[in-house]
Amino acid sequence: MNHQVALSFEDGVTRFIKCGPRETVADASYRARINIPLDCRDGACGTCKSLCESGSYDGGDYIEDALTDEEASHGYCLPCQMTPTSDLVLQIPTTSAMAKTQAGTFVTTLTEIRRISETTYGFTVELEDRGSLEFLSGQYVNIGVPGTDESRSYSFSSGPSALAVSFLIRITDRGLMSSYLRDTAQVGDTVEVTGPRGSFFLRDLTRPTLMLAGGTGLAPLLSMLEKMTTLELEHPVHLIYGVSTDVDLVELDRLQFYADRIPKFTFDFCVADPASMAPNRGYVTSFIDDQHINDGDVDIYLCGPPNMVEAVRSWLHNEGVEPANFYSEKFALAALVPAGVGV
Repeated sequence: MNHQVALSFEDGVTRFIKCGPRETVADASYRARINIPLDCRDGACGTCKSLCESGSYDGGDYIEDALTDEEASHGYCLPCQMTPTSDLVLQIPTTSAMAKTQAGTFVTTLTEIRRISETTYGFTVELEDRGSLEFLSGQYVNIGVPGTDESRSYSFSSGPSALAVSFLIRITDRGLMSSYLRDTAQVGDTVEVTGPRGSFFLRDLTRPTLMLAGGTGLAPLLSMLEKMTTLELEHPVHLIYGVSTDVDLVELDRLQFYADRIPKFTFDFCVADPASMAPNRGYVTSFIDDQHINDGDVDIYLCGPPNMVEAVRSWLHNEGVEPANFYSEKFALAALVPAGVGV
């Protein structure tokens, strides 16, 4: 049986390879002309040592000098010896340039433009060869703004197996992508996509999970939830979605769809504006309960603006909570910085 292996490089580029039965990750990488670090190929030097973030494998034969028992217990492995027994995600200790590879670039067609709210657009693009664009739930791509030499970064809001790929964008007065979608975009436009990128993606769900989203930071979490519809969850997953004003609330119907579809998934939403008509007014930290934290035995996924990410970190510190894993992605408005995820 073949397994998919995602090679995540230090510069944020992710490349995907297929490993055949009893084929090592190193052999499959070189067959795909991706030169991951490698020297002895015998499990003796440790040059290829990598961290497996998700999935299962047979570690193969190696000596203690190359990989200690303690390292192996923490998920480190030797691609020259390991053979996957499931799909894998590996952190490769080099850049994509050093591995003589690069992010893929894809020509797509704009097929849908949605004005979801006063502050948010959604848009969808399709590829002629959809299978050529592989990504992990939560990752992002750089999207060229048609008619310019600029690009902006957006997280997928659709799951990895969707036939078309979708994104959310926060509307800004001076934003290049906002202006394009508002003023000139037409279904059928050609849009260039480069990626995938990023280390914010769904790992194995081995404990309770708390997901926190701010504004259009909801997008990568929607992609993760779409992936969860294909899984049998053994632990609860709770999402708290926060926005500034009522008009910023989007995709609530979709969240309810996931709550109905995923037995162990629940969600809340809140609005910071004191004049909001929402049932929950305040910031996301006000709605984190002890049951969501599970005495620290919890994986937290957080995507939102920088001040939100830092506020959550401070809240956890002040509460004396040290989660088992804390995965976060910050985004900023493109009008304020050269590029940002999800804006």
